[in-house]
Amino acid sequence: MSTLTIIDPVSRIEGHLKVEIEIDAGVITNAKMCGTLFRGFEQLIKGRAPEDAPIITQRICGVCPISHAQASVMAIEGVTQWTPDRNARLLRNLILGANFIQSHILHFYVLSAVDFTPGPQHAPWTPSWDTDIRSGLGSVMDHFTDALTARRQAHEMGALFSGKMPHAASNVPGGVTAFVTSEKINAFQEYLTILNDFIKNTYIPDVERIGDVYGDYLNIGVGPENLLAFGAFEDDGSSRLFPGGYLEAGQTVASADFNSSDITEYVTHSWYEDDAGRTPSQGDTRMKFPKDDAYSWVKSPRLFDKSYETGPLARMKVCGDYTGGVSVLDRHLARAYEALKIGQAMNRWLENLQTGSACDPDYPKGSGSGEGLTEAPRGALGHWISVGDDGKISNYQVVTPTCWNASPRDDKGIPGPLEHALIGVPVINEKQPIEALRVVHSFDPCLACAVHVFRPSGEQVTEIPPGAQYGR
Repeated sequence: MSTLTIIDPVSRIEGHLKVEIEIDAGVITNAKMCGTLFRGFEQLIKGRAPEDAPIITQRICGVCPISHAQASVMAIEGVTQWTPDRNARLLRNLILGANFIQSHILHFYVLSAVDFTPGPQHAPWTPSWDTDIRSGLGSVMDHFTDALTARRQAHEMGALFSGKMPHAASNVPGGVTAFVTSEKINAFQEYLTILNDFIKNTYIPDVERIGDVYGDYLNIGVGPENLLAFGAFEDDGSSRLFPGGYLEAGQTVASADFNSSDITEYVTHSWYEDDAGRTPSQGDTRMKFPKDDAYSWVKSPRLFDKSYETGPLARMKVCGDYTGGVSVLDRHLARAYEALKIGQAMNRWLENLQTGSACDPDYPKGSGSGEGLTEAPRGALGHWISVGDDGKISNYQVVTPTCWNASPRDDKGIPGPLEHALIGVPVINEKQPIEALRVVHSFDPCLACAVHVFRPSGEQVTEIPPGAQYGR
């Protein structure tokens, strides 16, 4: 006989997520991911000048705002097919790279490590669950304060060219408004050297140490094994550090022959007006709550009508740098190795950066449509914009990584990657299903990106079963 366990809210993530799992004979047999708040940013942007979009959309998330700025300016520049010069592209890479590094360090040490080893023995780490905690990992949390310092340094490094962090002021249509000086370049290099040392000699060994102790998690939380990357970090306009592409289950070589017209969003189980499935460029955001059979504010994006996982693992597999599997540990390992790959590439971008201006205030404007496909730390991110003849935004759509990963079932009943990854996971203690949390946290979900605004009413909507209080 199966039992239903509800974890609400899931802590140590960005935003608000509820997870429902059915457990039968010690195994998860069904799972539902519920984004519990509505994101209305697309509606907020309509009728505004396109230049407002990068500023507003960065406020979708405080952890990965640079990616939203990047996607937004790419979409705006795409309306007139304008291409920023090389210096602007290098600056955008450096700012985005700093954001990636701080996010990856945050994810492991603050959000995920205590799934595997006890945190400091005081609030907010206590009280905590004690199921399946294995010995041999004490040194990982010894590096906790070092990780916080490294994350701060990554923010400070990025702010040298972004104006401030986390929400950048300098990434605008037309380039980057920061004026590059040799002093800023030298200061950036000093930070980068320290961070690369931390990634190589502390972060990566700590993740690998967890892999040594929890090796069984190389076979847990697998998911659909379809992987998608939009690509990011342009070097010269034709090549990227991470190329766009996709891998279907069983493939060893990534394919790149897709575009956004191959993406459709479904809302059968989402609290939106029903639709047969639209491409993001034609997307709409019309709320419908309550709604029969719906259980999430997250839509269900699909590529070729299939469920795809996005994130560091997808990027590293698509570009061929990671040859492992698709599991909880693979996600953590790929994320750590990716941090080093980005950090080392930033050395090259910094060497090629020229002093002076990197912004063209007279970049061409116009009406029409544009799209910005890039990567956030958590995976593939897309912004789509339509600008009317009056120069104002007539439509805007955002599809975030967590919309892919934490999506509910689509119109065919196909579960999203996270729902899929939870099914079949063994659970030792139904009252403390730590195994489920390890799977969820390995995706680094960001529900602040997926959903955002809510109407408080005060009533209790979910209750965790007695004895299943969520601590860690």
